[in-house]
Amino acid sequence: MPGSKADGAADGLGIPASYRSGRAPVPDLVASLGDVFNDSELRKQMRLSQKYNPDLDAAAARLEEAGFNTRNAQAALFPSLTANAGANRGKTNSAGAGFNFGSTITERYSASLDAQWEVDIWGRIRAGVVAAEANRESVAAEYAAASQSIAAQSAQAWFNLVAETKLRDLAGERLKTFQSTVDLVNRRFELGTADLGDLSLAETDVETARTEISARKNARDQAARQLSALTGAYPDAGKSASVWPSMKNSVAAGIPSTLLEVRPDIFAAYMRIVAADANVKVAHQDLFPRFTLTASGGQQSSALRDLADSNFNVWSVAANLSAPLIDGGSRRAELGAANARAKQALAIYRSTVLNAFREVENSLGSEFYLKQQESSTIKALEAARTAEERTLRNYESGLVEILTVLDATRRRFAAEESLIILRNLRYQNRVALALALGKAY
Repeated sequence: MPGSKADGAADGLGIPASYRSGRAPVPDLVASLGDVFNDSELRKQMRLSQKYNPDLDAAAARLEEAGFNTRNAQAALFPSLTANAGANRGKTNSAGAGFNFGSTITERYSASLDAQWEVDIWGRIRAGVVAAEANRESVAAEYAAASQSIAAQSAQAWFNLVAETKLRDLAGERLKTFQSTVDLVNRRFELGTADLGDLSLAETDVETARTEISARKNARDQAARQLSALTGAYPDAGKSASVWPSMKNSVAAGIPSTLLEVRPDIFAAYMRIVAADANVKVAHQDLFPRFTLTASGGQQSSALRDLADSNFNVWSVAANLSAPLIDGGSRRAELGAANARAKQALAIYRSTVLNAFREVENSLGSEFYLKQQESSTIKALEAARTAEERTLRNYESGLVEILTVLDATRRRFAAEESLIILRNLRYQNRVALALALGKAY
């Protein structure tokens, strides 16, 4: 592939050593993009999207949920303690030999503390904690990936709004130019040097330009609504952007493929492997017996005030063993399913890495070719402007027909439009490259 290329293509897709020793912090994509595109309003829109985008709020809520799930898994390592209290009131009739000796009302109050603790001999609970912690790390990385994606989308929406605004303005300029051509043909018609056919041809381009203006206004408003929605605002067409920010001309050569290790989606896929592996251990240890210790202590009294006495007069301690004997193969099936999920996690990790390399290679390739296209289009636009000026002078002198003038004008506007579209594609591709690498260069 021509142009710059990531060093060290994916010869192998093993787990990076840095993941085992602690992942590097996720780069601030907005800050790095700010170094590439010098525009304070663009940075503002990216920050707004990271702060108010509802999809990112949902990702934050999933991260919060994963945190509580981790706490829940960790709680199983410690004994549970339950407090109970009860009261009972009963009546007993005393009778014998045909005589009724009356009734006795009894009251009984009780309070107890019950403790239960599973002895994690085989490490089943600890493996569950590892799985929960790995899952939380994965969700945290997914949140970071979502944050980067939202920032990139808002930057691309900003460039799209700039492009659509320029295309709308270009459509207005096209209408004015063709209207001027109509006026020129009218003057020549009045002088007897043009006919009605020339006038009809010029008026056709005027009406076509009017149609183009409506379409471009609609596209511009839709681009503004898209940017508003990404920043969490009501999707109206009030946002405006009409100037290309400055952009670094080229990507630095020799970008190492190790930069992909900072991509949060790759780390998330790796942590899914860790969680799946831990869940295999949970399913395996579930085949073995469980040991549970229970203890209870309490007090019973006929007087409620006596329960304040801390001396327990009722207590018990027990150790329980439970082991699966016949379960119809349920636990074995769960172990097999856990192993299959671990295989899926590994395959997804490999797919994520391959997709990351593909995104980088595509963006680097597009950077090279789009830059070539833009350079050629600039030259074509310069030539089209020169040709338009010459044919217009020749028409005024009666040397060429109106069709030649109209064709030259159409070519010039086509080149103007192509240049705007290509510049938009270059800017958006630079953002895509930054997202692919995890950082802008």
